[in-house]
Amino acid sequence: MITHERADFICEQEIEGILAHRQSPKPAQVRELLVKAREMHGLSMDEVARLSFVEDPELLQEIFSTAKQIKEEIYGTRLVLFAPLYISNRCANECTYCAFRATNTALKRRTLTQAEIAEETRILIRQGHKRVLVVAGEALPPQGFQYILDSIATVYDTRIGNGEIRRVNVNLAPQTTERFRQLKQANIGTFQLFQETYHRPTYAEVHLKGLKRDYDWRATVFDRAMEAGIDDVGMGVLFGLYDWRFEILAMMQHFRHLEEKFGVGPHTISFPRMEPAVGSDIASKPPHAVSDADFMKMIAIMRLAVPYTGMIMSTRETAEVRRTTLALGVSQISAGSRTDPGGYKDGEGDPNSSQFQLGDHRTVEEVVSDVVSLGYLPSFCTACYRMGRTGQDFMDLAKPGEIKYHCHPNALSTFQEYLSDYAGPQAKSAGEKLISIELQHMDGQQTACALPMLNKVRRGERDVFV
Repeated sequence: MITHERADFICEQEIEGILAHRQSPKPAQVRELLVKAREMHGLSMDEVARLSFVEDPELLQEIFSTAKQIKEEIYGTRLVLFAPLYISNRCANECTYCAFRATNTALKRRTLTQAEIAEETRILIRQGHKRVLVVAGEALPPQGFQYILDSIATVYDTRIGNGEIRRVNVNLAPQTTERFRQLKQANIGTFQLFQETYHRPTYAEVHLKGLKRDYDWRATVFDRAMEAGIDDVGMGVLFGLYDWRFEILAMMQHFRHLEEKFGVGPHTISFPRMEPAVGSDIASKPPHAVSDADFMKMIAIMRLAVPYTGMIMSTRETAEVRRTTLALGVSQISAGSRTDPGGYKDGEGDPNSSQFQLGDHRTVEEVVSDVVSLGYLPSFCTACYRMGRTGQDFMDLAKPGEIKYHCHPNALSTFQEYLSDYAGPQAKSAGEKLISIELQHMDGQQTACALPMLNKVRRGERDVFV
């Protein structure tokens, strides 16, 4: 039996007390909060709750424009791209919203061999990817946890010409501290895990069996990861299971706990909404469906609340929704995704093996071209992980604005790699124009760093970064 602490840092009474009598704030109150948000020190739970009840279109636009301003102040036009790599859809849990649940006979089960993982990785490399998120269902094959470690090594060891995956992030079941140490030694970047819902009664209703039924084991996962030396963690919930306002306030409590205990909160937040999944009725009819309007408001408010945290938008959402969220605070997106093991080799992927239904089916190049047309700079950078700019060290550079002297030149360098090695003629032409525009808007220190790096890449050097 696994023994662990209770996740008392999630206090439902505190959240419900904040939400109980909350009404739409007056315009003056909203604008006062936006002035505070522009200082980029974050917002309190009570302040987040107040903004969540704003319905006036004019005030919402002011919230959106403030979120855009803060995002651009911290991240500039950069937008990090990555791809998920599903290696197994076998699972020991019974989660009513997920196609991977143990008793789902409608799902075709598959665990990739190391040779198949290498082939999937080669396909991602040919698309131009430099970072992947390894995802596995919460049941290990006969090799045990060594399968996960071997899979990470396979991804890192796979190369094609100039191409390679330089950073492997993982989304895995909660682990013991010792196993997190092994993941640290395997050189992972971010450890990502979603609580799904922080509301205990709802959590019990949708998790029927398996270790995942243990709320506290899951909620305390980042404590164990950080104790093992993994200081970049990524959190999220599955929006639609319970009231979205409750969920974002619970995430704020989780943030607060990690900051108090470890000095730094999560590196990223993800915002997955429930999507249809094979063999799941609840996935098609979320009990607390989040409208597009509330979804946009939530993302913008979280950018104000935790200004320096990366915010991820997956291909669950349609291209149109994803475009809109880029201006509201999202700083990372997946591109060309498949959510079934072997899906990249299969081309379109197999919906009967996938975890959920995709909303954005575009290729990596189509996503890149769209992002460029909107004025954003696609970044395939992985330098911070390898230079030790993680956890508190990253925040120490981000908060005074110094991280841009690393991130912007590195984004340009990796985007130039993509254009030189993978882009078609139209995408390459548009990308080169964007690089020229970005250089014009840089200050002297950034330009002096970026130009030599770009020239090295254009001459054939690769993995040029600061």
